[in-house]
Amino acid sequence: MSEEFLNVGKITNTHGIKGEVKVIRITDFDERFEPGAKLWLGEEKQSEYVPVTVAHHRLHKQFDLLQFKEFRTINEVEPFKGAMIKVNKDELPSLAENEFYYYQIIGCSVYTLDNNYVGEIKEILSPGANDVWVVTDQENEYYIPYIADIVKKIDVTQQLIWIEPMEGLFD
Repeated sequence: MSEEFLNVGKITNTHGIKGEVKVIRITDFDERFEPGAKLWLGEEKQSEYVPVTVAHHRLHKQFDLLQFKEFRTINEVEPFKGAMIKVNKDELPSLAENEFYYYQIIGCSVYTLDNNYVGEIKEILSPGANDVWVVTDQENEYYIPYIADIVKKIDVTQQLIWIEPMEGLFD
């Protein structure tokens, strides 16, 4: 398959008898689940994904509840329990300057402004006011807040990021 897909959610269960599914969201973009949005369903390693269109979306407790135009009963969505919800990477909207998708940041090498290697970004956490990058080298794991005081330059094309560490960041 030549298309590239990114995860935006995971179906954890069905909800009711009219084909709704409970979804754990893996995206900051609310519009991903708006009625009319085109998504893809499937397991991580399969070669073909099932295209779907969002018919209805609502929030319920900590979950997003989605219903797809293509599936209107519990029996039709039951096989998708545990499936990932994906978007086609080519269909992502452009972001403003100095905004990045997670997939562009994960895997970048991080250096201090004096070119000392810190590590590679393995994960991004979203605990609240700002994202926190989990950066690892051979022996250590660092939590670097994505704030202007620390992150000085990002080059996603070269997969390089330069930071100015604040006191205590590497302790």
